[in-house]
Amino acid sequence: MALHLETPLLESRPLSLASGRSVWLKMDALQPPGSFKIRGIGAACEHHARSGKRRFVSSSGGNAGIAVAYAGRRLSIPVSVFVPQTTTERAKSLIRQEGAEVFVHGASWQEANERALEAVDAETAFIHPFDDPLLWAGHATMIDEVVRAGITFDAVVLSVGGGGLLAGVSEGLDRNGLQNVPIIAVETEGAASLVASVKAGKLTELPAITSIATSLGARKVAERAFEITRNRPVDCVVVDDRVAVDACMRFLDDHRVLVEPACGAALAVAYAHADRLARFERVLMIACGGATATLTQLQAWQAS
Repeated sequence: MALHLETPLLESRPLSLASGRSVWLKMDALQPPGSFKIRGIGAACEHHARSGKRRFVSSSGGNAGIAVAYAGRRLSIPVSVFVPQTTTERAKSLIRQEGAEVFVHGASWQEANERALEAVDAETAFIHPFDDPLLWAGHATMIDEVVRAGITFDAVVLSVGGGGLLAGVSEGLDRNGLQNVPIIAVETEGAASLVASVKAGKLTELPAITSIATSLGARKVAERAFEITRNRPVDCVVVDDRVAVDACMRFLDDHRVLVEPACGAALAVAYAHADRLARFERVLMIACGGATATLTQLQAWQAS
């Protein structure tokens, strides 16, 4: 049995009214570890378990680490997650809650990732948080579920951090004959590494992440994510942190589900940037979730 759940698909009356078109939500915020990450990470962990690996190592400041830890507990395989110093106490406690070891190393994810790679041996599988074809194939299942439900849509809105969700949705569209459906890829100011690459015409690394949406905090997206912008219709949208946080708070009121600003960035397109949806009639929005934000933290950001 897969480690992820088939999540609800809801027509959102509040987001439809806010944007002036039909908005359908794929509610991956309701996955057991709190985000869509378990789809791809669960698939990768199952693959490596079948291959005889006896330990999982990952690097993540949040949701990917929680997903690896959850998968390891379900598969009875020990997990070590390397996180940067910027990782919140809540994120670390959620990883430990699943029974995994947490190692803090370096100022950024890149440094934690380098240390994680050093911990890999012949019996260990390294689980990358976003840049792995095994992950993309797993994430693609969310599109399979929408198509199976018989819902048609003429655009997909999603958040971009490292680009794993973008790569997975792209694969899901392709394998369901929907390669011409545009993807609206949303980032926050200060974490917009995909937009930087698109503007430069080549894969580009940001000097630093300055957004509060730390789940979108990859200074450079996966090469596959950049390739997708060149091979299929992708609209890039950048929203500011405050708009992303406001979207989280409105979504909490509208749907009784708390998501983090990395997810709020995508939702903000319906709430605050509906002009970017003007040419579409029925939009699929990925409510990707995120377990590391709390209501208190969102309220503090909103007040600052």
